Amino acid sequence: MRMVRVLSAALLTLGLAAAPAAADASPSPSQDGASARTQAGTSFRTAAEIEQGQPATASGSTGDYLYWSFPADTGQRPTVKATVKLPESHASQTWQIDVYDGLRRRQACQYGAQTRTAAADVSSVELACVLRTVRAWSEPWANDPLPGTYYVRLTATGVATADLGLPIGSEVRVDSRDIGGSAAVDGSLAEPLVPGVATKPGQEREDAAVPAGLEPEDGWASGWWSDRWVWTAAGGILAALAGAGGYALTRGSGRPSRAPAA
Repeated sequence: MRMVRVLSAALLTLGLAAAPAAADASPSPSQDGASARTQAGTSFRTAAEIEQGQPATASGSTGDYLYWSFPADTGQRPTVKATVKLPESHASQTWQIDVYDGLRRRQACQYGAQTRTAAADVSSVELACVLRTVRAWSEPWANDPLPGTYYVRLTATGVATADLGLPIGSEVRVDSRDIGGSAAVDGSLAEPLVPGVATKPGQEREDAAVPAGLEPEDGWASGWWSDRWVWTAAGGILAALAGAGGYALTRGSGRPSRAPAA
């Protein structure tokens, strides 16, 4: 019974330690209620900065390239969703979203409708791209997602000549799932991948470019804590309990009373 009580106390302590980590993974209510941004860039340099969890809307013309940028940190698996509102009268159109990292390397989507074709009678089209989990470190030759600024590009890839220039509306939103210790690796970047370059509103001169101001709420590399710490500690506690229990079961009751003294 004593061993059962000790084991129960250890598991209770483990649950209390894991609770804050689970709470951190939930989305912030304040982000869900944030107002939408109403602009988009037309290149990497002029990409509109958006925070994760905040919708961004923009108006444009069919055939334009629309760009947004957002920060992603270690352990996150970003999901990019886009909705395009098409004009009342249009021919068949194919729309696509692409995601690039801070080095402007195109990142593959794990799953999601990255490209969709809208028939002539369709009023809107929805796209989605779920990226791979952002890693803290990677080999130089690999194309793994790393912490830093990411760029979203929305454009139509198959448009009839008569539809070029027709007005469209768009909405983009980025959300992330915190994967936790299962995606942790041994190593980290000294700095996030090229934090990005943004242009001040209303200025297109070369000297108007400034570093992008976006970063995760708790700063870069805020994901140093993961549930791997909890499970490592739990494994040590359980191993110690198992050793103590095994010793108690195998040591017996001591020297028999009938045994002669040495």
